[in-house]
Amino acid sequence: MSEIKNHYSKAIILTINPRDLATKIALYRYGKILFLKRIRHEPGELEKFAGICDQTGFRKETIMKELRDNEIALDEIRLVIGRGGLCKPVKSGMFEVNDKLREDLSCGEYGMDVLNLGGLVAYAVSQELKNARPFISDPVVMDEFDEISRISGHPLIQRRSVFHALNQKYVARRHARSVGRAYEEMNLIVISLGRAISIGAHRLGRVIDATQGYDGGGPFSPICSGTLPMGDVIRMCFSGKYTQEQMLAMIRGEGGLKAYLGTNNGYEVEMRIDAGDDHARFIMEAMAYQVAQSAGAMSMAFPEKTDAVLITGNLANSRTLMNYLVERVSKIAPVHLYPGDDELEAMAHNGMLLLKGEIQPQVYE
Repeated sequence: MSEIKNHYSKAIILTINPRDLATKIALYRYGKILFLKRIRHEPGELEKFAGICDQTGFRKETIMKELRDNEIALDEIRLVIGRGGLCKPVKSGMFEVNDKLREDLSCGEYGMDVLNLGGLVAYAVSQELKNARPFISDPVVMDEFDEISRISGHPLIQRRSVFHALNQKYVARRHARSVGRAYEEMNLIVISLGRAISIGAHRLGRVIDATQGYDGGGPFSPICSGTLPMGDVIRMCFSGKYTQEQMLAMIRGEGGLKAYLGTNNGYEVEMRIDAGDDHARFIMEAMAYQVAQSAGAMSMAFPEKTDAVLITGNLANSRTLMNYLVERVSKIAPVHLYPGDDELEAMAHNGMLLLKGEIQPQVYE
């Protein structure tokens, strides 16, 4: 990065977070946000594509149109950073999007998710820009697990590290700075409350264990069923009533709040609770109950005491959820709330560290 390191204060960083029906983008210069946009996609626009990765060109064009329509200085963009998807497990860091990474994100060998578009779209956009290089940062498969954390209970199945790595690392480092300590000397439980939910045990700068919010494990969430009784699941699989696709959808996509309440929108559930819906309150509190249980279990990963419990994600804005959850997890350690979705800012922060030479780019192999 030596060719741009000396000009990092002028460089623009473009960050990209692909979602099911939207593409979120932001532009930053020296830590200050210049532009923020949620580009909405109608279902009909995306249904014409056979697979998720076939959307790459379409999403690239929508981003370039936004940049041109808003007269962004394209030549000043130095980094294009996409959200990291399901690829080979890697350590924490910034990975330049090379041919191998693009191949792994496209073929779905490690799983297929809309987040796989992050690296693919970042690369495609960078090809339209004169001075930009494409990266992903702390992808969801970031793996710093202790070996004991991989043991599942049967040798044919290994626990995998799949969690909100980007946001958790960013919030943990942000909290450490706020209390005047180094992230590498703290033990933190980080709870990410999004459409999926994951809880990570951050010990002395490494995430040594985490619940698997992608396809089964931990508490249920707005769209995920979380840990289910395995015998019942197996009997359902062989009942002849459900296809593999239907069973997978029960675990991720159509589970959790969506299955119990017919919606995955936490704000809508909160409104129903305010209107006197006791069943909605009960299910929301059941979700908080499971989150608290998982956080308590995760704190046992530390041989030392837990310094703090950090709660982040959009559901951290839910009064019902927070009232129930904070009361319980405060028994573990002091609780600090960091509500909201910080992925774009987290990517920009890591990009600035790269431009300043404080971290080095990693090679995906």
